[in-house]
Amino acid sequence: MTRRALVLTVAAGCTAAVVLTACSSGSGSSGHQPSVPTTKTSPAPRSFSATVDNPWFPLPPGRTLVYSGIKDGEKSTEYLTATRETEKITGIPCRVVEDRLYTGHTLHEATRDYYAQDAAGNVWYFGEDTAELDAHGNMLSTEGTWRAGRDGARPGIFLPAHPVPGAAGQQEYYPGQAEDRFQVLDLTSRVSVPYKTFTGALRTKEWTPLEPGVVDNKYYVKGIGTVKEVTVKGGPFEENVLTAVRG
Repeated sequence: MTRRALVLTVAAGCTAAVVLTACSSGSGSSGHQPSVPTTKTSPAPRSFSATVDNPWFPLPPGRTLVYSGIKDGEKSTEYLTATRETEKITGIPCRVVEDRLYTGHTLHEATRDYYAQDAAGNVWYFGEDTAELDAHGNMLSTEGTWRAGRDGARPGIFLPAHPVPGAAGQQEYYPGQAEDRFQVLDLTSRVSVPYKTFTGALRTKEWTPLEPGVVDNKYYVKGIGTVKEVTVKGGPFEENVLTAVRG
């Protein structure tokens, strides 16, 4: 199978470079494990902004995306809000996104995610503060919490500026805690969710070495972001679909 390397240089004079591997379509590609990007040096703060306007994953402050689905065998509702708050991580300003996951009427998980965008339009993921709660709001666990620059954790490319089929990357890197990876499958998918039916959606495969054999598909729509995430292989079935856009 022919392979070609895509090198994304985030900006002139920027010290960060990310390598993505794009695999050409061919008969031998089905079992190929795509490679992931590596940050060769620390990203330069001057090349990043907390303004995330990548069309596939925009984060306009004040907007909330509402999802419904199945999580841990229970019906769930999720609210993803791009706040007006920013926070610096390794000197880089990041947009704070609040993620609230309810099972029934109970808040089950509360997370603060940190995103930034480089001068080339790539969306980077710099970490998350996660809290799992019991039915009374008491904290049970902060497992999965990580921030770039702490304990060897590194930022990752959450979504490239110009995704192409076959391109693959590592979205987060905190060994043993956060190791999500993705591969772009196509940009021509049709997807129906309660909010609307879309064509020309970006479809990705996502997985982590921490849960071997479990694979999700995620669908992104320009101007909105994620509209659907669903388990397609292994593990308990989970699904999240967009039901409303507020703000």
